Amino acid sequence: MSDLRLIGYRYSVYTRAARMGLHLADCVYAYDEVNPFDVDASQQTGHPLGRVPVLLIGTASLYETAAILTWCDATRDWQATAMVEARAAQVGGIVDAYGYWPMVRRVYSHGWFRPAIGEAPDQDEIATGLKASEPVLDMLEDIARSGEVLTGSELTRADCHLAPMIDAFQRAPEGAEALAKRPTLAGWFDAIKTTDTFTTTAYGAFPEGP
Repeated sequence: MSDLRLIGYRYSVYTRAARMGLHLADCVYAYDEVNPFDVDASQQTGHPLGRVPVLLIGTASLYETAAILTWCDATRDWQATAMVEARAAQVGGIVDAYGYWPMVRRVYSHGWFRPAIGEAPDQDEIATGLKASEPVLDMLEDIARSGEVLTGSELTRADCHLAPMIDAFQRAPEGAEALAKRPTLAGWFDAIKTTDTFTTTAYGAFPEGP
């Protein structure tokens, strides 16, 4: 498809999730970089709140990562059992509702991103994020152990939704240690990080390490 345009931000785990979904669907698309923290971001992205990613499909505008990944699945005519579909949606719901803030905005931001750009981390934020991440990782470990999604072989939108967050989270030493305590989830990440869908969407996703 040549009428696709993705508006995103290189440091956004959700932008990378959308990119993974588009790659999995073998979609060709243009890309516009917009910093969602700019004061005029809503004008640049077309999202009412100035968020990213936004996928422009011809004249239609689609935002919210779960919606974009669902569109990608429909585009690639993904066929799955009812339980696999439900598990994929469950993973997305878990990471959006419970995972993003502690894992990305606290552990990754203070354990990796801030030091990488020369800013001081807040150790209390890391500790708070780690504590809140524990039950999230346990839920994801249980789902991965079920063998329906997060298998590391047949990729679904669950992989696209979760992998960028885990990649960010485990860059902080504290996050890597927490992930290692969940062997099935850690094994899934080891497998997915070697796939083309993961590696080709990584460019510019992180500042250099501290």
